[in-house]
Amino acid sequence: MKIPSSTWSLLSVAVIAYAAVALERAADRQDQTDRITITYWEKWTGSEANEMRKIVDWYNQSQSKVRVKFLSTANVDNKTRLAASGGSPPDIAGLWEHNVSSFADANALVDLTPFATADGIKQSQYIDNYWQMFSYGGKLCALPTTPSSTSMHYNRKFMPATMQSPETAPKTLEELDALVDKISLKKKDGSIQLAGFLPGEPGWWSWGWGYLFGGKLYDEKTQKLTMNCPENIAALTWVKSYTDRFGQRETQSFQSSFGNFSSPQAAFFSNKVASVIQGVWLANYIHDFAREMDWYAAPIPHPASRPDLAGTNFLGCDVMIIPKGSKHPKEAWDFIKFVQRQDVMETICAAHGKNSPLTQVSDQFFQKHMNKEIRLFDRLAREKNAVRVAKIGMFPQIQTEFNNAVQVVNLGEKTPKEALNEAQARMEPLVEKYLRYMGLKQ
Repeated sequence: MKIPSSTWSLLSVAVIAYAAVALERAADRQDQTDRITITYWEKWTGSEANEMRKIVDWYNQSQSKVRVKFLSTANVDNKTRLAASGGSPPDIAGLWEHNVSSFADANALVDLTPFATADGIKQSQYIDNYWQMFSYGGKLCALPTTPSSTSMHYNRKFMPATMQSPETAPKTLEELDALVDKISLKKKDGSIQLAGFLPGEPGWWSWGWGYLFGGKLYDEKTQKLTMNCPENIAALTWVKSYTDRFGQRETQSFQSSFGNFSSPQAAFFSNKVASVIQGVWLANYIHDFAREMDWYAAPIPHPASRPDLAGTNFLGCDVMIIPKGSKHPKEAWDFIKFVQRQDVMETICAAHGKNSPLTQVSDQFFQKHMNKEIRLFDRLAREKNAVRVAKIGMFPQIQTEFNNAVQVVNLGEKTPKEALNEAQARMEPLVEKYLRYMGLKQ
């Protein structure tokens, strides 16, 4: 009998989760102390994991009651769900901001509100755009480790004399389009040599194009799906204009030549694309893979007709939760609270090349940060137009459906309106069913 691939996938994740739990128990037997040992699963690997291990060591050395055992864990969201369903979750899980709603909807995390209230941790201590990611349904569901904001990054080598600084960078999408037309280069055979900008590079925020035009994918207030709103249609029309500008086949061929993001062959590092939308962390990678690049950052442009959308950018945040079923929630909270200290938070954020999620930031943090544009990213995180993922557990599915519509449009298979109408029709009944099933809507 042939076992479906989806079944193999679930079995693989279950086996890995079981192995991780078994490994923890073995480690506990080998390292018995008079402290309460709590487990912390985190998604980071490599240098990012090592920097968090330093924070864990700092905490473990700062007191004598609790010992945090750190485990770098791939697929941490799925493994945490499986471990929780089996009654053996970690005490702390390091997730992404988009996991918060789905875990909360599934009643799979501990409400942190009583802990925060008792220890004086308040909303006013955090940049509000990030706080909105942690709170859901009147509860505090998570707290941050490292956040991010996004901007345009320009390679000064390709910028005209009139656009050599953040102050003179394009302010509107129309100005960006004109810049792209001016600096892009094609070879004699028609293939692309240099693209001034490509919406599909790296393509991580395709779901957010509509927000640049004032749209959204889901309206939290009305609990309505809005994938085919006029602003989203306008956004996909703009995205498609770049495929038309360079040619569909030429664009696909050009993008297929790009190396991995974390390598010197990445499009921006290898002088194939002159500007990209990227997060605060890009400075780390420029340092590692294109140290000689002369670059600067500036806010993402907005439509000329919508000056009210200035400052729109995409936010993200790594968060910590206490999964439902944690054996030591009080001790888990003590570590989470430790990470929220300004000195600790600034240490981990600086080590990861990120901005801070806190409203109060020290001058030392800005002065010593490896990202020369860190003050810009701090400011962008506070913008009223900063975009976060919608608070609905189904957002990853909504996001995927919108991304699929972007691909269909770029391939010329459907117009933006047709693709988004179809996406809306497919997802709308699923969203309604989800809301009712979760008891979020009558």
